[in-house]
Amino acid sequence: MTRSTHTTKTSPNRVVGAAFGAVYVLVGLVGFAVTAGTGFAATSGAHLLIFEVNPLHNLVHIAVGALLGLAAWRGTKQAMAANGLVGGVYLLVGVAGLFLTGSELNLLALNHADNVLHLVSAAVLLGVALARR
Repeated sequence: MTRSTHTTKTSPNRVVGAAFGAVYVLVGLVGFAVTAGTGFAATSGAHLLIFEVNPLHNLVHIAVGALLGLAAWRGTKQAMAANGLVGGVYLLVGVAGLFLTGSELNLLALNHADNVLHLVSAAVLLGVALARR
């Protein structure tokens, strides 16, 4: 008898990972509806509410959301690892975005609202991952 790699046990890491994953996939998909005619890695993107996005930014959101969602589905350890990884990367992206906004290196078309969202996402994801539950 083999043991399944995913379980039905609920944990804060799984709940947060699944919720953030679903939101990021949705934002990425909706982003494509507003980025028609925007360059793939344009430094200035189309507006999605108060955020700026370009097609590359949309793909990153979908990939991040899929990673978080899949890890949450697989189990608590996987969700904790993915939350910590994505939280750490978003912390770096949030800080780097403060310096990239308005520059030619801004390949994700980040604006200040994006930076705040990435820093808040980092705080929540890192917080739940470091709580180790």
